Amino acid sequence: MKSVWKNPWFLIGFIFIAGLLIASFVYSGVTDNHVPKYRWIYDADGKIIGGSPQPPSWKTPLGTDKQGYDMFAKAIIGAKYTILAAISVAALRILVAVPIGMVMGVYFKKGKRYVNGFIDSFHFIPFTILAYYLLHPILWMPEGGFQTGMFERIALEVVILALLTVPVISVLISNEAGRIIEQEYVLASRTLGAGKLRLIFKHVFPALREKVFVLFGQQMMQTLIVFAHLGLLKLFLGGTKVSYDPFFGDPPQTISYEWSGLIGDTYKLLEWIPWVPLTPIVCFALTMIAVSFMIEGYVQATTGHSHYFKKRKRKRPEAVPVSKELAEPEELQLYRKSS
Repeated sequence: MKSVWKNPWFLIGFIFIAGLLIASFVYSGVTDNHVPKYRWIYDADGKIIGGSPQPPSWKTPLGTDKQGYDMFAKAIIGAKYTILAAISVAALRILVAVPIGMVMGVYFKKGKRYVNGFIDSFHFIPFTILAYYLLHPILWMPEGGFQTGMFERIALEVVILALLTVPVISVLISNEAGRIIEQEYVLASRTLGAGKLRLIFKHVFPALREKVFVLFGQQMMQTLIVFAHLGLLKLFLGGTKVSYDPFFGDPPQTISYEWSGLIGDTYKLLEWIPWVPLTPIVCFALTMIAVSFMIEGYVQATTGHSHYFKKRKRKRPEAVPVSKELAEPEELQLYRKSS
């Protein structure tokens, strides 16, 4: 097994995500989350020749929104909230579900069938809708304003999104653990007197290590998708700022410029100024592609096989028909001729 840090797929994905996070923290630290505003376009003589929204250019690589705010700055500021929240949700799911799943697979093999039948029903529950109803009282700003801080709301959202999928992941891990303890080398260890706890630490967990990393990456991508869905439903990470002015009220807005909020704020502008909603959509897509690269690189480095690119089986060459005479031994052919 070669180091994952030498695998190009893993490095590409890691550098992209780490670079986004570093750029987000540096930009926020230097500018104090200030978003440049380019309301008007001037020519060389100082005359106004255009206004916002502006399409992508050298000055504004991702264009500006209707108010003239730079979309590139918004995406950079919101990167740290979106990516770190997705990592936190995936990590919490794994930390809670993996121990539960291994204990279920080793200690409760007889009752696992009934648990699996009950948990399978969770696959048919719309996860985004369930998350929306649980998170709406936390993230939707009441008329009197929020009574909690932004980071407290983010922490509550991370915990709720993580716990919602713990039963499903636990059953998945328990099934894998149950399959591992039926292997011959594990049965031999049990015959020699190894206890169940030793089987978990010496056999089950080492065998699941690669799959746990793959599962972590998949959960991170699934969390990003849920963030995007909640953004379309106007429920933004960290809270949705709502104006209750009956005459001049603004539409719901994101507080932290995280990507799901940028989608929810602008997806209706897709036909008019497409670069505005496409900016957070592309950010989501590139981040998920980077996570896929990391999964592919890790699997290649640890197992020597590919996770996404399955090798095609080569067709065996067809057997050449051989005559009866050539198939017989030479001594038998001479005997036939002499007789």
